[in-house]
Amino acid sequence: MTELVTLPEIEAAARLLDGVIRPTPTVMSDSLSNRLDRPVWLKHEQQQRTGSFKFRGAYNMLSDLPAGTHVVAASAGNHAQGVALAARLLGMKATIFMPVTVSLPKLEATESYGAEIELVGSLVDECLTSAAVFAQQEGAVLVPPFDDRRILAGAGTIGLEVMEAVVDLECILTPIGGGGLCSGVSAAVKLSRPEVTTVGVMAEGASSMQRSIDVGEPVTVVPRTMADGIAIGAPAALTLNHILTYVDRTVSVGDGAIATAVLLAAERTKSILEPAGAASLAAALEGLAPGDGAVAVVLSGGNMDPLLLGRILEYGLTASGRFLRLWISLGDLPGALSDLTRTVADMGVNIVSVEHHRRGTHLPVGQVEVELTLETRNESHQREIIGHLQEAGFEVGHED
Repeated sequence: MTELVTLPEIEAAARLLDGVIRPTPTVMSDSLSNRLDRPVWLKHEQQQRTGSFKFRGAYNMLSDLPAGTHVVAASAGNHAQGVALAARLLGMKATIFMPVTVSLPKLEATESYGAEIELVGSLVDECLTSAAVFAQQEGAVLVPPFDDRRILAGAGTIGLEVMEAVVDLECILTPIGGGGLCSGVSAAVKLSRPEVTTVGVMAEGASSMQRSIDVGEPVTVVPRTMADGIAIGAPAALTLNHILTYVDRTVSVGDGAIATAVLLAAERTKSILEPAGAASLAAALEGLAPGDGAVAVVLSGGNMDPLLLGRILEYGLTASGRFLRLWISLGDLPGALSDLTRTVADMGVNIVSVEHHRRGTHLPVGQVEVELTLETRNESHQREIIGHLQEAGFEVGHED
């Protein structure tokens, strides 16, 4: 078995990072505590330099390399920015391979830290292959996103900070993609306070770590989730061994739950989280944190493409029962649409959008279909609206 990261390594990383990283707050959320009926503490690592936890591990690893080392990495976002900033601060040259589909904000952020960018292929896996070849040809050092003890030790400093802030900690939730963050945090917690329950949170569409846990060796999957930060094809043997040793429970959350968590974070904690950064919060909201004492939720990053943010918030509104989309068949007669909208208005419901369709092979002659998007309070309110419309004589179809 690969040798596990030790507590002294994590503590040494904390001393190294002191004065370099931004001390991110660990604060109790009154609204979430009331909602879950237990103390809920949020570790706001989206406020870290570069917008995610990745800078901690990158700086810890690069600090261990000779001065002037040329470093190479492959990433579509957070790891790229962490390596780029660490290299700039340490006076190193950084070359980052990114997919041609990378979002403009992430590309510009990485460039702003002084890295040279190489755009290769459409997948991060293609970038990793190209980066490895480049590093060998140029005599550079490849900086992996999670397959290095120094990376894990840097991430583990988050666990130390959470334990210092939450003296009565019962449970901690940490996202899992390749496993670097969860490995480091769980090692720090279990080696310091073994009574604390450690929970790793995966996206349902990116279950490579769970599959690997089940068979005891790294397994590759094709990830399909909006949470691209934890959409990893396969963990490393190093991270798998840490998860097997230090994580008490692994759980999965769907994209709907993640989108709801992004929405709730924006509304209640005034925080913008990327989907991967909200995975642990989604698990807490879904009741997947065991016990009833203090629970810490690691919010791992907030590098959200503004164009994607709007779509995710709309998805979250729908998933949480705040948007209701209906399809209603009407007679193609003057006043029919007016009768429908008046019925909706009489219920005190706000209409977000209306689309009126006269054509379609599924429509009988003399019928039209109206697509309504309504603003609702919750699922109970949605059922009430649908029932009222049906009682009023409307033929109603809706999303499940």
